[in-house]
Amino acid sequence: MRLPRDLSGADLVKRLGRFGYSITRQTGSHLRLTSTTQGEHHITIPNHDPLRIGTLAAILDSVASHHGLTRDALLHRLLE
Repeated sequence: MRLPRDLSGADLVKRLGRFGYSITRQTGSHLRLTSTTQGEHHITIPNHDPLRIGTLAAILDSVASHHGLTRDALLHRLLE
């Protein structure tokens, strides 16, 4: 599945809430999210609009790896 080109950081934070991620702190324009599902996992998301493709791909790879999914499967669940 192709990565969306118009996804903002705030929108991604909302969508990752489905996987148990919540904002634990903010430093400047960067948000730190933590999930305790399947062990503790932290990710940092820039609150930019839109997110750069490489940044989005790296975030999705990290989340997918933690949850034992492929990036395409995770993206499908996030965008449905």
